[in-house]
This record gives sequence, C-alpha cells and structure tokens, in this order.
Amino acid sequence: MPIPVSDALSAQRNDASFPDVWEELLWRGLVHVSTDAEALKALLAGPPITYYCGFDPTAPSLHLGNLVQLLLLRRIQLAGHRPLALVGGSTGLIGDPKPTAERTLNTPDVVAEWVGYLQGQVSRFLSFEGDNAARLVNNLDWTAPLSAIDFLREVGKHFRVGSMLKKDAVSARLNSSEGISYTEFSYQVLQGMDFLELFRQYGCVLQTGGSDQWGNLTSGGDLIHKAEGVSVHAIGTPLITNSDGTKFGKSEGNAVWLDPALTSPYAMYQFWLNTDDADVVDRLKIFTFLGRERIEELAELVEKEPFRREAQRTLAFEVTALVHGVEATEAAIAAAQALFGQGDLFSLDEATLAAAIAELPSATASAGVTVAQLLVDSKLTSSLGESRRAIEQGGVYLNNVKVTDATAEASEALLFSRYAVLRRGKKTLAGIVAA
Repeated sequence: MPIPVSDALSAQRNDASFPDVWEELLWRGLVHVSTDAEALKALLAGPPITYYCGFDPTAPSLHLGNLVQLLLLRRIQLAGHRPLALVGGSTGLIGDPKPTAERTLNTPDVVAEWVGYLQGQVSRFLSFEGDNAARLVNNLDWTAPLSAIDFLREVGKHFRVGSMLKKDAVSARLNSSEGISYTEFSYQVLQGMDFLELFRQYGCVLQTGGSDQWGNLTSGGDLIHKAEGVSVHAIGTPLITNSDGTKFGKSEGNAVWLDPALTSPYAMYQFWLNTDDADVVDRLKIFTFLGRERIEELAELVEKEPFRREAQRTLAFEVTALVHGVEATEAAIAAAQALFGQGDLFSLDEATLAAAIAELPSATASAGVTVAQLLVDSKLTSSLGESRRAIEQGGVYLNNVKVTDATAEASEALLFSRYAVLRRGKKTLAGIVAA
C-alpha cells in the first residue's frame, strides 16, 4: 500500500536508517545549494526550528515542481520541526521574474481567489496538529498595511542595487530583449521582507525553495543579517530534469497540475508510469516517502528486470495516491486496465472514463459513421481499405468487443451515451466521443 501523508503524520522519521534529516535530504538528492552545510546539519538535528517555503498564486493550481517543495516541507516536519507555508497574496500580484519576458499581471480578485485554491492544496500535505503544527501565512497581511514610504525607509534601505543586479533572474532579464520592469526587479525585496517578517513573528530561521530561486532565497537571509544581526539559512533544491535534459513535468508547454480538474488522476498516474528507467529511482527518492531499503530493492529490479516496470508502477501509485488519494488512484489503474481489455470498461464511472479517453487520440462519432471510418478518423488506419482488412483479421475492438462488421456504427455502443474506446491490436487505442 502507498503511504499517504495523512497516514504518516505521527512518524518521527521518514526512514529509520537515517540518523538525521539532513542525511536523508542529501541521500534523496534534495540539496543542490545551501547555506553552511554543517550548521544546517546541526540545526536540523537539534531542537525544533521554524522554517518556511513560499508559493505564489500565479496560476489556479500548484504543479509538480511545487510538489518537490511540499514534500520537503513534510519531510522536515516529520523530523519534528515547525513549517510555515506561505501563499503569496502580495508577491502573487507581481510574480518572480521569468527568464525571458515580463509576466502578465493578474487582477487582485483573481489572485485572492487563487490564494484560496493554493492554501487548500498546501494544507493536504502538512499536519496542523501537535507541538510542531504547521501554519498557513499570507504575505499580503503585512505588505498591504505598509505604505510605499515605509517600505522604502524600513526595507529598501538594506538592499544595494549592485547586488540586486547580480541575481541570476535579474541579470538574465537585463540581457534579454525584454529588459525588466521596476515591478519585477522589486520582487526580491518583497520576498526578502517575507523572511524578515516570519523571523520576527515566528522565529523562522530556514527558507526552502528551488535552486532557480536562490537569489530570492538569499535576499531574505541578507536582510535579516543587516536588520537583526542574525544569521539564518536557506536550502535550494535541484531543478528536476529528465535524463535527456528536458524540463521535468512539462509536455508541449503544459505543466502537470495537482488540481484534478486540470490534470486528472488518470493522466497523473500515466505520467509517472511512463517515467524512463534512467529517471525512476531519483523520482522515487524525491517524490515518495518510501524508505531507503525499499527504493534500493526497486533500483535493483530496474537493473535486473526492467521489463517488469515495478519501479514505475510503484512510483505512479505512491505519488498519485499522495496527491489524489488511494481511491482515485485505484480508479485510474482500473481505467488503464479496462482500456486495454484487462478490465471492465462498463464498471468505470463517467468522470474516470472521460479522463482516460481525453489522454488518447480521438475521433467524433456522429450518427451513421461506421467503425471503419472512425479507424481512419482516429489515425489507427490510413484508409478504409486498411480498416476493413484489420476488421476481417479480427484485430479491431470497440469497448473491448471484437468488431466483425466494418459497417457497424459506433454510436450504437457508446458508454454513458457519449464515449467509446476503439482498439486496434493489443496496444493501439483511440477515444471516440459523440458529436
């Protein structure tokens, strides 16, 4: 069975084979850059500390890149420390600088709505009970009452423009044709102020984030050092890329979202199931709570019996269950099996079937359209002649029932009066949707 976060809340360690959480983070490949490593190791092995990570509502959902940070927050909480999850109601109104172009600013109403969505998603991965209960915070609470003059006098005076220009995100934009606006240039000041405010309110001494945010992460530490004379810490996780160098979690520009309305549990399960052998062990370390011994067993299976894809199936189950729950994950597995004739399509609920069909090449079934024509329309065959031959040879299935008549109409076999699955051979599928 998977280990849903909710079932792991009472654990003292993610993996008992590690004497401290810092060693576990290193083994899992979660530390790309950090402040003083020895100091961090001692800090995390000591009495409970307060730490935070920020999430900006620049979209209505978090995605897999954010999931790295959510699970990192959870791992450190399991070691006894107190997480603050910041959803940026103010920084979300600006957005951190993208490498190539200025962001489109969303309206305050939209950002406020997205803050609520993200807070709900974040809350599913943390415990809000016990001595190290998590807390949700919104930086709009301390930025909204601050006047521009107070901001410049109290915060801006600690920042040096020369240092700000050297930050990777800023320098990349300065060297682009787009340049950078003063609005986005100021983002690092706002994020730095967040760390200072959380330090003052809650004693927060550690911030985590992606390594591409390192300039923003360190701006807060520098500000606290100047304003309070105290040294604090930051951890930057590596950017997750596939073994071929492509950006992880992106397909034709589309993120894999945590919101099931944007990326269905079926689509998420299939995403993880299709992980390359060269990437799957690293993904197990970063995206699951499986212990070291189990991950090493799966790594051995990847080497000795890659055709079984045990590691991929475990990864897909674990992560989809963490994000969407066991029931939705089991429904996704049942849908995948049913599509390929190994389960009952008629037992699937409409939402799961629709999500599965949405991931397939598709064709439209209007009244009078034959199965032979749909094979062509869905590109399972290249011509009506090829369609007829495939049917005559017994290699075409509609809803897992062998088609024997090329003139049969798919509209007569639609599930929920809307959907059908067309299959040629064992593995080539298309979704049929009523007009």
